Amino acid sequence: MDHGLVITLFRHGITEANKRREYLGWTDSPLLQEEQEKWVEANYEVVYCSDLPRCEKTAALLFPKITPISKVELREMNFGDWEGKTYQDLVDEPSYRDFLDRPFEASPPNGESFSVFSARVQRGWNHIVEDINERGIRRAAVITHGGVIRSILSKLAVENKEFWDWDVPHSRGYQFAWESIQSARRGERCTSLQVVVTTAKQNG
Repeated sequence: MDHGLVITLFRHGITEANKRREYLGWTDSPLLQEEQEKWVEANYEVVYCSDLPRCEKTAALLFPKITPISKVELREMNFGDWEGKTYQDLVDEPSYRDFLDRPFEASPPNGESFSVFSARVQRGWNHIVEDINERGIRRAAVITHGGVIRSILSKLAVENKEFWDWDVPHSRGYQFAWESIQSARRGERCTSLQVVVTTAKQNG
């Protein structure tokens, strides 16, 4: 029997490298101390997450009673030789200037192109939707990265916006809803999109 489906995508907590505004793709960085206190309503049946530690740690903090399913396809873009560097470190490099001018065509040295990244994310998303269908899941959460969330929003959100037009802060999730699991399997845009905010735990 077909049924509706809700999938909420959360960005991992802010890391030390994020605070320094470094490119952070397949390398990792610890979450800031204040991220240890984030909370969200945990009414999900299953949690999928990127296999990078900053996402696994965020999943454990937001959903401590659910063992997440790690997916390598949910990793951020691989920034290659630019990992750990900032705009100021790279601004004089011709290859970086070319990337800024043509982000969907140019690639970081020894990193991923946008087309390879986008295809990987789509493959991971398709696996998640098929797993949800086979298990009869109705509500799922995904912990991943800003670029991955932008990629999915640009393809599946109700509103048709380009990749860079989506704002994806660390403190916010996007909840996609379809009236039918089959609509999601066909790759149709969702029927509603809501913002879910992660908040600090209340002490006492």
